[in-house]
Amino acid sequence: MNPARGTAFFETVIGLCAIAWGRGGIVGVHLPAADGAATRARVARKHPEAEETLAPPGVQLAIDDMVRLLAGERIDLSRIALDMDDVPEFHRRVYAVARTIPPGATMTYGEVAAHLGEPGSSRAVGRALAQNPFAIVVPCHRVLAADGRPGGFSAAGGISTKLRLLTIERARIGGAPTLFDDAGGLPLAVATR
Repeated sequence: MNPARGTAFFETVIGLCAIAWGRGGIVGVHLPAADGAATRARVARKHPEAEETLAPPGVQLAIDDMVRLLAGERIDLSRIALDMDDVPEFHRRVYAVARTIPPGATMTYGEVAAHLGEPGSSRAVGRALAQNPFAIVVPCHRVLAADGRPGGFSAAGGISTKLRLLTIERARIGGAPTLFDDAGGLPLAVATR
């Protein structure tokens, strides 16, 4: 096992996020909980062996990219090294496919399953994404139900958080228009925060 050695917290337009890392890379990314104290408590439960500390340079670059993505920039997070030693093989494969979905684009659970060469595994794909420890770096929020509905989302805030992330990225959900002005400004949900 490759335990996390450190955690850091960082502010974004959606609230206080956290990152945990170990020898092999990032072991966890956490979206905001109800408030900062709840986010800190969740991270302490998930990574009890890790100490809060300054992020090393590679982790700080990952944080900077996540902040920019959550501010509406089209940032590719696929270069961020993830430590998947404790992640089941099927989940790793699902996460690899999800990491190919660019900001603003989506796939369905069935499309991810088809990319895996396992077209009947949509539910297994959903279960793997529900256990994703790398929120936004493995962009599970970009995977939707077959009928264009958002499907599930296990991060704090559930479907509302998923829709907010997709709105920030200017994604179309079921063909619906986004909440952006003609100038390409921030989504209303972010601009009015």
